[in-house]
Amino acid sequence: MSMIPIGDDNTGRVRPPLVNYALIAANVLVFVFLQGMGENDRFTYAFSTVPEEIRTGKDLASDVIIEDPETGRRVEVLRLEPTPISVYLTLLTSMFMHGGIAHLLGNMLFLWIFGDNLEDRLGHVRYLIFYLLTGVLAAAAHVVTTFVTGGNPYIPCLGASGAISGVLGGYLLLFPKRRVRVILLQVITTVPAIVAIGLWFVFQVLSGLGSLSAQGGGVAYAAHVGGFIAGLVLIPVFTLGTKRGPYQGYS
Repeated sequence: MSMIPIGDDNTGRVRPPLVNYALIAANVLVFVFLQGMGENDRFTYAFSTVPEEIRTGKDLASDVIIEDPETGRRVEVLRLEPTPISVYLTLLTSMFMHGGIAHLLGNMLFLWIFGDNLEDRLGHVRYLIFYLLTGVLAAAAHVVTTFVTGGNPYIPCLGASGAISGVLGGYLLLFPKRRVRVILLQVITTVPAIVAIGLWFVFQVLSGLGSLSAQGGGVAYAAHVGGFIAGLVLIPVFTLGTKRGPYQGYS
């Protein structure tokens, strides 16, 4: 069942979501000017997260052969570029890059819808730290899962999806009853956030289980699940000391 969120209820929001706007702008600017609308492979492969580099701490600059998991035949060769910074910093840089325009627009839509109310609840600085931290933990979850499941550790991983999944986890706990506008069966309607985000999470888990045998790039579902769980776990900590006090369930 396809459910696409297109908006949510912003009633009661008091802070302008400046950090959320800045994050969206950063993602767009990186894609357009540094990734060359997805055509600059040298930049993309230099600053994306490569699980083997994170495991060893060593920068790799070599050809990566991607095989078809069904036939074992070579289907693509990627060239990993030298990384001019610590490979561990790619856990951060990778979350500001995307594999294509559809990837970028889909992620920015979710960030636009759900990030503003979370920033309003946490405050600008806490929201930024929360976003970056869940993004790093999501990338780390992808790295660990790659080795546990026997995936190709040389395939680069990139995208804001992990951090945005953390935002969804935090949103779900803080605003489970908040109405979200969605396109469902070609009809625009509203559903509670727990339904919209809950179904999204179920899809990530099922899709992730279904792709365990895949060796190619594709979607890093482990990053989505890891980021979401990180958001669920961390949001009670990040609400401590805020104006409304520790985490409570809000509508």
